[in-house]
Amino acid sequence: MQQQRKIEVCLTPALLPLYNIENSIVIVIDIFRATSSICYGIDNGAEAIIPVATVEECIALKDDICLLAAERDGKVVEGFDFGNSPFSYTTEKVKGKTIVLTTTNGTHAIDESKKTAYQVIIGSFLNVDAVCDYLKTQDKDVFLLCAGWKNKFNLEDTLFAGAVVSRLKDGNYFQDDSSTAAEDLYQLAKHDLGAYTAKTSHSERLKLLGIEEDIKFCLQENITQTIPVLKGNKLVKMVF
Repeated sequence: MQQQRKIEVCLTPALLPLYNIENSIVIVIDIFRATSSICYGIDNGAEAIIPVATVEECIALKDDICLLAAERDGKVVEGFDFGNSPFSYTTEKVKGKTIVLTTTNGTHAIDESKKTAYQVIIGSFLNVDAVCDYLKTQDKDVFLLCAGWKNKFNLEDTLFAGAVVSRLKDGNYFQDDSSTAAEDLYQLAKHDLGAYTAKTSHSERLKLLGIEEDIKFCLQENITQTIPVLKGNKLVKMVF
């Protein structure tokens, strides 16, 4: 008899040391905006995206081939090609390119999870069904890692985690309490994600920067079928 798989939601990377993820497929979530932009960029033909934790690491990998992308507190770091707006990851800008990326939250979550995870993939509303369809075919535990905001809880990442739980819950998974709570939040929000996420602190931060269109874009469901997967130090398109 097949052992029952777990589905767990980690509400912030600060809680990651409390979990054993050696048998888990980790889905890193940073809806506003890193993982949404990564999914969009890989779908639009980026050769690879190299996530790094710090601006210094990003600069150290500079060469004539790579584009450099750095974001802190929602803003592009001065001197870099772009930040983590999905509108910077269009086909015209990224096709065939390798991008070195550092962000406030998302790349930190990737950096922490890759140390012990069985596999790390990238999730967003843009590819939610593709991610769930893949997870259904695997015999591993599912671990939804919310990047949060500077190691604190945030609402939008938890909503996405709940969206995944709601799509997988009939698959005989053991759910932890945080996955149940995340799904309950998603059920409240799913009919109008825009209105619900308008309550979020990060949404307010982005609005103050005048980038409301990024928020709308990142809440679109299933506009890509690509799943970025971490291979070594690079995020690349998963090949089935």
